[in-house]
Amino acid sequence: MRETRTIAGLEEQIASLPADAQARFKAIFDLNVTVGKLVPPAAMRPWLAEHFGSVQAVQQQRIVKITNRVTLEGSLFNDLRASRPIQAPANPEDLEEIIQAQVGGPFCHPETGTPADTFGRVRGRSSISASNVAKYDGWHAVIVFDSHHPLHFTAAQVADYIDTAQEWVQAAHQADPDARYPLFLWNCLWRSGASILHGHAQITLTRGMHYARVEAWRQAAHRYRIASRRPYFQDLIAICQDLGLLVRLGEAAIYPSLTPFKDKEIHIVAPRLAGDLKLAIYQVLATMTEKLGVQSFNLALYQPPLANTAEDWTGFPIIARIIDRGSLHSRTSDIGSMEIFAQSVVATDPFRVAEALKNQIEGVRT
Repeated sequence: MRETRTIAGLEEQIASLPADAQARFKAIFDLNVTVGKLVPPAAMRPWLAEHFGSVQAVQQQRIVKITNRVTLEGSLFNDLRASRPIQAPANPEDLEEIIQAQVGGPFCHPETGTPADTFGRVRGRSSISASNVAKYDGWHAVIVFDSHHPLHFTAAQVADYIDTAQEWVQAAHQADPDARYPLFLWNCLWRSGASILHGHAQITLTRGMHYARVEAWRQAAHRYRIASRRPYFQDLIAICQDLGLLVRLGEAAIYPSLTPFKDKEIHIVAPRLAGDLKLAIYQVLATMTEKLGVQSFNLALYQPPLANTAEDWTGFPIIARIIDRGSLHSRTSDIGSMEIFAQSVVATDPFRVAEALKNQIEGVRT
């Protein structure tokens, strides 16, 4: 039986690690644990007990604040926030009916319903490229899935979506050699920002320098490597291994982020954009949608540039970031002022996410 670990007990868990593992954690993360206290009026106690399980659970709340010293990203964890009463429609529309009602839209016939890029289209086994009508950047395409339903996909289809995007990247780079920084994105359903329900991903190729958040990670990893003479991502993976958060699938390292932007953020790190990484992406999405109740998600694939640049990309791997975007029927946004201006507030325990990942991946191995 596995030892039950929680984010609330992380401070004690770190203290139990060997000295070198503690030093490795502290070189990258700042950990601060505090207790939030309140005094509820008597009239409020029944309501608190109904919504939060007990009055005592609210009176003293253990809050874990973790900040990545290298990237300056951070999260505040309080699992009690998952119990907050949130107003939602009394009779939310059935998701399957909503998706079915969109059959016949332009993405259902992309060769006549969407524009092509100047170099044409890329056709995969189960997807096709289209030039984005309202572009993020000079080179911006949509990878339209043959499957209409955005939550129905197989491992082979996920691999094809990525492969089609990579073929598009090469075609766009050949047409414009100065465009050399690719970014693959997948927004699933409206909570993620998707304006069209039909399954699709997006791919961009930019000039000058990489997108700001990718470049921020590159600079942070570079500074860490110069200062410590150790590779940042390898140390980060080792920390997740020390804490029991890491799952491996071939050469792909999978772990829930200790500083997630939002709930259930999972990272996949691999040296190459090859079969293990593509399968890991599918298995993470399967875990999220089948085991963790996720319906709407965002996925991004960080990649080094296609050609030489002035920046030092030594040791920068391929990284997939995937996050849950919350209930499709919630009227409350999952992003507020804290996320925009300060530090993310998260309700999901990364150790529960890791447990679901281990069950999924180990099930595949057996």
